[in-house]
Amino acid sequence: MKTKTLVGVIMGSDSDLPVMEKAFEIFREFGIPYEVRILSAHRTPKQHTEYVQTAERRGIKTIIAAAGGAAHLPGVTAAHTTLPVIGVPIKSKALNGMDSLLSIVQMPSGVPVATVSIDGAKNAALLAIQIIALTDKKIKEKIKRYKRKIEKESFAKNKTLTVK
Repeated sequence: MKTKTLVGVIMGSDSDLPVMEKAFEIFREFGIPYEVRILSAHRTPKQHTEYVQTAERRGIKTIIAAAGGAAHLPGVTAAHTTLPVIGVPIKSKALNGMDSLLSIVQMPSGVPVATVSIDGAKNAALLAIQIIALTDKKIKEKIKRYKRKIEKESFAKNKTLTVK
């Protein structure tokens, strides 16, 4: 039996893949089924719209949209669905990702996009998992274990801490 995909990850370009790999690592760690597509709000608008409008019917619970530059992809995605959309601003050459961040975070009233830090793919994945955990007890337990794990890792750093 094939597990239903829970998270859709879309990017305007394959140049976003190195950043988004951090999200994929988190999904694999948690055993969260995800799919990845290159869909541009500008270059493939029809395919993008079709993907987003069919996502919920296909079992997707949340969509992560990564975009650099003008960063329209997360907002256009949110305009076409009632699913939670998480925007990942990608660091750009021109303005170090500030253009992407501001484009994503400044959505008009009624079209929300949760926005993480520039190149914040790992946090986008964790936020998507936390959203899914609202209705899935097994995933909620995995999130709790993960939080305990990173707490222990943080405290363990005190053992090797040296201050001059």
